[in-house]
Amino acid sequence: MPTRLLRNILLTLALFAITLPTFFCHNQANETSDSDHIETSPWKNVYDTGAHYVGMQACRTCHEPIYQTFIQTGMGQSFGIATKEKTAADFSPVHALVYDSALDYYYKPYFSNDSFYIMEYRMEGRDTVHKRIQQVNYIVGSGQHTNSHIFGINGYLYQAPITFYTQKHRWDLAPGFEKGANTRFQRMIEIECMSCHNGYPDFVANSENKYTALKTGIDCERCHGPGSLHVEDRKNNLPVDTAKGPDYTIVNPRRLSTELQNNVCQRCHLQGITVLNDNKTFFDFRPGMKLSEVMNVFMPEYEGAQDKMIMASHVERMKKSQCFIQSGKMSCITCHNPHVSVKFTARTQYLNACQSCHGSGAGQHQCTETMQVRAAKNNDCVTCHMPHNGSIDIPHVAVTDHFIRKRPVDDSTQKKITAFFGLKCFNNDAPDPITKARGYMEFYERYAQSRGLLDSALYYLAKDQAKEARLQNRDYIRVYYLLKDYRKVISFANSLQPSAVNEAWTNYRTGEAYYQLQQPDSALPWYKRATEIWKYALDFQNKYGICQLALNHPQEALQVFNLVVEQNPNHISANTNLGYIYMQQGSNNKAYEYMMHANRLDPDYEQNLLNLAVWYHSNQQPAKAMKTIEHLLKKHPENERARAMLADLAH
Repeated sequence: MPTRLLRNILLTLALFAITLPTFFCHNQANETSDSDHIETSPWKNVYDTGAHYVGMQACRTCHEPIYQTFIQTGMGQSFGIATKEKTAADFSPVHALVYDSALDYYYKPYFSNDSFYIMEYRMEGRDTVHKRIQQVNYIVGSGQHTNSHIFGINGYLYQAPITFYTQKHRWDLAPGFEKGANTRFQRMIEIECMSCHNGYPDFVANSENKYTALKTGIDCERCHGPGSLHVEDRKNNLPVDTAKGPDYTIVNPRRLSTELQNNVCQRCHLQGITVLNDNKTFFDFRPGMKLSEVMNVFMPEYEGAQDKMIMASHVERMKKSQCFIQSGKMSCITCHNPHVSVKFTARTQYLNACQSCHGSGAGQHQCTETMQVRAAKNNDCVTCHMPHNGSIDIPHVAVTDHFIRKRPVDDSTQKKITAFFGLKCFNNDAPDPITKARGYMEFYERYAQSRGLLDSALYYLAKDQAKEARLQNRDYIRVYYLLKDYRKVISFANSLQPSAVNEAWTNYRTGEAYYQLQQPDSALPWYKRATEIWKYALDFQNKYGICQLALNHPQEALQVFNLVVEQNPNHISANTNLGYIYMQQGSNNKAYEYMMHANRLDPDYEQNLLNLAVWYHSNQQPAKAMKTIEHLLKKHPENERARAMLADLAH
């Protein structure tokens, strides 16, 4: 290879721009509070900041019978250690193999002794050309619908790429990993996900996905609020006769208003586009509050396709029902006893709930169907009016549709989405324009990269002129970052100083805008500030190190990348970058060690393959350099540098 070409490639290797994905499963606390309005409640553990969580075992001391039934519910079984007892999966050879045809990986789940592993491998003919084995630490899900799988590295949690779908009794790619979107072992388990699928964890606040302790299942206090005041009264022998009135030391959802009852449930059973209020986190909601005090949850509204639903959208579907709209008193616990699993709940409990409004009393609306049809359905209201539907976000799963209707939609013209109306907030009738704008940006990031969504965000941002400019700038920076209009991002950041911006993503996006405009010197302080706010956000740290390399600060970059791999030895990009630095410094063995580790983690990682090809060529191994470049071009045929190297190697 000519010296000039090799030098040019080496110079550009470290400057390879990596823009973080736009899908983020969290929305961390924002900068400024909208209001000084102070809410109140007769329930003492709702707003008392001294009230704290005591754990389910403390509740069990006095409530053993309820504890024993609750731990069998879907909530009680929502999260656990990955053991043979916890899993609902079939590990027989016939079932336990998944092939991702888009990325050409096989996945085999298996137990070795008492430990659970997933092996990822790739075949060329009869040869195994790639193999990665990852231990699974946790299982998510009760097994009624699915078991998904999580592993941890030094407290950083990630989702494994395959799920067991119990209703279809099959393994397949995890939800969101299909159709070429398989992120393999890199999808972070962030606090929004964990805070609904499990009891509140001990979360490292200056990270995206690091935890110091985890619960095993949703617990009592998620519905009743922190229990310390209640426990303290009992310890001090201060009982309350609840037959005469409420015990206000702890929330009893049955004694809440219908709206507040539903707010407890819709914290997790209203899955949609969640926008946190300014200065709030996913830990801040307590039973007895309005959910809108902490967050606003939006759902996309479409014309047609009334049978299409998200799996955990029970509250949204219920709120579409005339039973809910007209009764004014329908809540989730009208039908459900959250202390008892649906598997052990008598069918009559649900039918009696229907009969309470649609029975034989005066003025009640009775079933108009013929007795012959009713008999064929065992006179079961739910079967006809709340049929099972598949969910649009989780494959191989059918759940009860809580949109109660006289007749399920069976017109084929209604089964297709014909128009997108916009986003509707289902826990707040009047969200402010800024919140709506953030909803559209979240929807864009997560689900649909449509320019129209960002146009809607800009429309709502322009409608709220009351927000102070500093806060407005953060939102404009976000929307123009998503539009890749980096000059606009910088124009809104010009009036800000990194030290005065306390939101990590705003700093990162501004740094990225400067970097993409080839101004790494201006990008550096913004990246640095992002890492000061979230020290343990490893992708932020990695990009900060890349910027240091672009400025020819290899020692500073080395320090950053070493921090990343100390935290997570399997961070692919950081290993790639360390390999590059050591190659530049002439430490060939060390460089090769890091590059090969990155290659074992991801055999298709574009930048590392380019680095490896240069290393092989520099170390007089042209055949391996050629093979590496050929594989790179097979997976990334648009890489012009690789094409130039291949042409040069061929000569």
